[in-house]
Amino acid sequence: METLLRAMPDADVADRPPRVLIVDDEEDILSLLAYNFQRGGFEVELAREGLEALEKAARSQPDVIILDIMMPGMDGLEVCRRLRRDAKLRTIPIVMLTARTEEEDYLKGLDVGADLYIGKPVSVPVLLSQTRALLRGLRRYETPPELLRIHDLEIDRDRYLVYRFTPEGRETLRLPRKEFELLYFLAAHPGKVFSRQELLDEIWGRDVYVVDRTVDVHVRKIREKLGSTYIETVKGIGYKFRE
Repeated sequence: METLLRAMPDADVADRPPRVLIVDDEEDILSLLAYNFQRGGFEVELAREGLEALEKAARSQPDVIILDIMMPGMDGLEVCRRLRRDAKLRTIPIVMLTARTEEEDYLKGLDVGADLYIGKPVSVPVLLSQTRALLRGLRRYETPPELLRIHDLEIDRDRYLVYRFTPEGRETLRLPRKEFELLYFLAAHPGKVFSRQELLDEIWGRDVYVVDRTVDVHVRKIREKLGSTYIETVKGIGYKFRE
């Protein structure tokens, strides 16, 4: 069998280790990832198919999920969709690890809510580094409660909720974590134009490799939920939140 991942050297264990749920139907991949993530300072939980992954995610509330796409029964895309529809699980960051590397597959993964999409083969040091970078990016938002009010929106960074006020009353919207962070960041700087690379660096982190179209996909999904009047496209540059 082709070797998909390479072992990595020892790493320092964090004082409060993050919990990772690794989902893959191949035992050798599970074993290798579990071994190296444990050495890298993570608490590790394993799942071998989709339903088991959903049950364990609900029970243990992992800090991050490494999710294979091609599994028997429920595939990783459906697992991701269900996670993003669950109010308690929707903000868990998801890294899709898969042999499907065509652009169409990449965009499908982002469309269903993945935060990162990493193609096999990949070295464990790369995967671990990108997972850590993803978690570091999330910690930038672990600050005291803050409610941002702009136009007819209230963006609650403590609860990860967006409220929109209409003549009929207040509408509550729940966005996946990266969509929320992108919306919050742009709304916190109304009128300022940010390039796609600046947004990638700010929301995903400088140590994580994702392509420019990642930003476009997330902006499109925000617009599908909120409408197109809030985030404006600045041709040839990037995006801004309207003043």
